[in-house]
Amino acid sequence: MINLHTHSKFCDGKCTPEEMVLAAIEKGFSVLGFSSHSVHPLDPMFYSAFDHIWSMHKADFGSYVAEISRLKEKYAPKIKIMLGFEADYFKSETVGLALPSKEVYAEFKPDFLIGSVHFINKGGAFFTVDNTTESVKANLEKLYTNPKTGAVDGKALVCDYFQAERDMLSEGDFDILGHPDLVRIRNVVLKFFDEGESWYKEQLVETAKAAAKAGVIAEINTGAIFRKNMDDVYPSAAFLEILHEHKVPVCINADAHTTAALDCAYDRARAAAKKAGYKELVYPGNYIEKL
Repeated sequence: MINLHTHSKFCDGKCTPEEMVLAAIEKGFSVLGFSSHSVHPLDPMFYSAFDHIWSMHKADFGSYVAEISRLKEKYAPKIKIMLGFEADYFKSETVGLALPSKEVYAEFKPDFLIGSVHFINKGGAFFTVDNTTESVKANLEKLYTNPKTGAVDGKALVCDYFQAERDMLSEGDFDILGHPDLVRIRNVVLKFFDEGESWYKEQLVETAKAAAKAGVIAEINTGAIFRKNMDDVYPSAAFLEILHEHKVPVCINADAHTTAALDCAYDRARAAAKKAGYKELVYPGNYIEKL
């Protein structure tokens, strides 16, 4: 097994990197990649007013790289360790640009980059789509309420999310597209859009086209299942089929923040990939697993 989406105490994970490595060895993983949250080169304090800080602080980058390098050498006979970042895309005239790009991260010599969109930036107001249900609801009402009708425009939020993802795919240079439809996470409770509507499928198709053009791997992420936020993987079955139609390769990642989460729902993710038509999983570093 392989997992390249691993968080530790360097960002919002609950365990040390070495604890994650030891658990991965025990669970039979052949490759483990670390991917601390990052908004480099921005200071994550810019979003402290509306969310807890889950990105790595600038002062910790050197220690992070040094520790993963140490673990690479120490455990080389037992497991392949890879250094990576879950690099956020954020673009603002006031705050600046965080771009998942190999050039931007070159000084850290990463083995791979995961490009992810967590932020919605609307009119200079920011919020994260996977914040608490209460927070997402409040921001939906604050930023996406139609002034004429008083109705919340969930479609507009979803379109903004996928447009940011397509912008990231167009502007960035990274290996893995992280949780491609994260915007679904609070829809389970809030029901602010219908995944069955034609406009939503159009968003998925356009995003799959952008992913294919960028040459990235889309991850099948099991993190929401472990955290009980949603009883499904990202991306949805419908999105996986569309990604397959556009020849976008996939991998399976746990988005693990604890040792227990490392191998969560891998059987479900493999079954979802097979159902969509995939015959193999592809990872940076030329790792391929047959399904």
